[in-house]
Amino acid sequence: MASTGTTAFNLDVNDIIEEAFERCGAEVRSGYDFRTARRSLNLMLLEWANRGINMWTIEEGTQVLTAGTATYALPADTVDLIEHVIRTGTGTTQADLNISRISVSTYASIPTKTSTGRPIQIYIHRGTDNPSFKVWPIPDSSQTYTLIYWRLRRMDDVGNGTNTQDIPFRFLPVMVSGLAYYLSMKLPDGPNRMPALKAQYDEAWDLASSEDREKAPLRLIGRVYR
Repeated sequence: MASTGTTAFNLDVNDIIEEAFERCGAEVRSGYDFRTARRSLNLMLLEWANRGINMWTIEEGTQVLTAGTATYALPADTVDLIEHVIRTGTGTTQADLNISRISVSTYASIPTKTSTGRPIQIYIHRGTDNPSFKVWPIPDSSQTYTLIYWRLRRMDDVGNGTNTQDIPFRFLPVMVSGLAYYLSMKLPDGPNRMPALKAQYDEAWDLASSEDREKAPLRLIGRVYR
């Protein structure tokens, strides 16, 4: 027999909620059931942001640096920056130069914060509503500097129920398992199933997250200092 030849299976929010309720041994019976489940899903997505780097949320961005300006805003949905370089020149003269991330303590200890030149250090302020970064030295006017960065963005909110989710298909089992575990904390008979649902959630997360990783080879080179 021939297979379907399609690879488009997905679940909208309502399907995810119904599957999670069924794993809890319950049924969706009211609009409130959908509302409380969507709230739990949104909280779970925030939890995922705390679990480490979610590869599908990595986006490249650019910020042209202005001479004499040290502080720049990041997109409001930025969780963190994971890589960054300073780009100079264009065409055959283009070069990407390393810029080191420093802590707020290191930035605070810089005695000459108004120095100008090619930026070599960056401090990232992970604000609640207005994430930003500072570069040091402050860009001078000798040439154009552009910060090229790779950021982790927030995942899209759950939505109204008929939309699909901002996750790879590989994470659909994790989302269903996680929601079932979250719902088990709320449903009357949930505590009886909670340990099994938590174990299933942890296993599904481990499987998906171990696959959702950087697969480039890691090369370490030792040095001897005298």
